Amino acid sequence: MIPAMPAIAASARQTSTAALRFGRLASMGTVALVILIAGVWASWGSAQYVMLTKGRERGTIEVARCSQDQCSGPYTPLSHGSEARDRVAIEKTVAVRKGRTYTVVVKPGTDDVLRSGPSGVLYSWVPMGGALLLASVVVAGGLRRTRFAWVLAGSGVALLTAAFVTI
Repeated sequence: MIPAMPAIAASARQTSTAALRFGRLASMGTVALVILIAGVWASWGSAQYVMLTKGRERGTIEVARCSQDQCSGPYTPLSHGSEARDRVAIEKTVAVRKGRTYTVVVKPGTDDVLRSGPSGVLYSWVPMGGALLLASVVVAGGLRRTRFAWVLAGSGVALLTAAFVTI
């Protein structure tokens, strides 16, 4: 400190530095939290049907034809109270092929089905895996918490890899 400089200036500088640090932590923490909440929100739209199957219609679909974005085929019920249908639709992904049979859960009130079992659960949480990877970058760069960022990134990679392997 310069001898002619009053002590109040140094104190003000420390206060402003602390305020900027708190602002950075608060804003980057909020961004990371919003990313993670968005990942859960995007995943829960289909995960709720796949994970909470009690009382839902469960069965199999034999894929008969595929268009550009969805496949369809007859539905055979496996659960009590489920009705057979001539045609239900499933989202066309890399893992859905014409002529194969998949276990599915019917979305209530629709003729849309989702894959069930471990592969369906992991596939429904894929958006959360991407959110974990994105949030890890924010946590590492904005919050400067590298260990926690590596945990987030590892979790995201593990989730995406498990979904890829099971499908």
